[in-house]
Amino acid sequence: MVTITDYKTIEKENGESFNILIVQGGLQAEKSKSTGKTYFTAKTASVSSTFDEAMCKSLVGQQIEGSVKKVTVEPYEYTVAGTDEVITLSHRYEYVDENDTIINEQVASPEVVY
Repeated sequence: MVTITDYKTIEKENGESFNILIVQGGLQAEKSKSTGKTYFTAKTASVSSTFDEAMCKSLVGQQIEGSVKKVTVEPYEYTVAGTDEVITLSHRYEYVDENDTIINEQVASPEVVY
């Protein structure tokens, strides 16, 4: 399950705008790379929508089936908030519908089909 925690309005280059929903996955335990101690976190992702602002506002707090998964992408630069440190990342977090997860686990990739 994920929870819709917020929304944002994005303006495209052509002046049109649309809303994205911010979803947050469940509690995860992680180990700190610097201290080795365990801490709790929850990953977030943004999902495009066709909803107007009123609908987005009403959806905050709703829970829906799915999860937030780490996905490998082409490396890109990211500025760390509060420090202005620029780092290179090669992943992002995406919302994944549970049905998509089941299909992806059950279907063979084209490389293994002869």
